[in-house]
Amino acid sequence: MAGIVFFNTQNLENLKVFYTNIDSEIWLDQGDCIIFKHDNFLFGFCQRDQVSKDGLLTFFYKNKQEVDDIYKKIRNWTKSEPSKNEKYNIYNFFATDPEGRDLEFQTFLHEIDYKWERYS
Repeated sequence: MAGIVFFNTQNLENLKVFYTNIDSEIWLDQGDCIIFKHDNFLFGFCQRDQVSKDGLLTFFYKNKQEVDDIYKKIRNWTKSEPSKNEKYNIYNFFATDPEGRDLEFQTFLHEIDYKWERYS
């Protein structure tokens, strides 16, 4: 099964720049809706009158260096510095996108059963 998470936006063009800057690619552009792909994560935004900001978009990476690299790219949007979360054994930080949606960037510090599309 596959799925896509959608959000309403008032500034589709601004989000296009932001999300492609954090290594997401445009998977499908439908004019007033754009679906992004980040490895196996599909998420989309549709131009609407109101912005939807509920939820947390979590992007995960292969290692700490990749998390640090994203942190450097979007430092102006971050709410915390990368650090180890002992409870979940992850390395992460939090940020917001240009419309204030909550974002998390992380890597698991333990082995996970996952095929990395970008590295295959």
